[in-house]
Amino acid sequence: MNQEVVLYEVNDHVATITLNRPHVKNALNVEMHTALYSAFNEANKDENVRVIVLEGRDGAFSAGADLKSFAEEEVDSVDYGTYLRETYNKLVLQLMNIEKPIIAHLNGIAVGAGLSIALACDFRVASRDAKIGLGFMKIGLVPDAGASYFLPRLVGLGKATELALGEIISAEEAERINLINQVGTPEPLVAHLKTVSPSAFGLMKKNFRKGFDKSLEEVLELEVETQRIAGATKEHKYAVAQFVNRA
Repeated sequence: MNQEVVLYEVNDHVATITLNRPHVKNALNVEMHTALYSAFNEANKDENVRVIVLEGRDGAFSAGADLKSFAEEEVDSVDYGTYLRETYNKLVLQLMNIEKPIIAHLNGIAVGAGLSIALACDFRVASRDAKIGLGFMKIGLVPDAGASYFLPRLVGLGKATELALGEIISAEEAERINLINQVGTPEPLVAHLKTVSPSAFGLMKKNFRKGFDKSLEEVLELEVETQRIAGATKEHKYAVAQFVNRA
């Protein structure tokens, strides 16, 4: 992976992926997308990694798409749909398919497609000085990179429509409307997630995501199938043995 635009480090079972273009508030260009995809792939394959944290350098998570990265002569002819399909969509689907817990640490400004990527993560923890919002409509574009899918599910249709108009909100307001999980630092959540069964978390993640589009009967059957898998894991058997011994 390109260690210049994306930094990657594994420490104590935690993979930290850091957006590293601080001179543009970690705005995303094609090079960063390629490096991000590579970093998440590495973290997903590494059996030593139990939790993944995505954050930005120098007081910014991400200012979204780096429109200035397009050559001036390309601006009028760029096909945003094709660009989305080859960059953001590929990354968002990758995040959805990774079974390990992924935390987006919004350590500063998180706007536009930068916020969209955070919405695709399992958890969002924001620093108290974070500024959060979607700015697509202000430049005549629609929310993308999965925002149309995730945002209404997190905050409801009415609030999602309001946020799409481009208002920047504080971390405290984002927590109040359930856009983020908590305000602060991700370390306590990371510590807790390292104690959770990886197999059970991955199966739960799939069940919850699929549950939006399935009937109750289908979800109940999905739980039958995944519980059968979870019940056969060494993690479950060890946890039950520990529980019985404590009793």
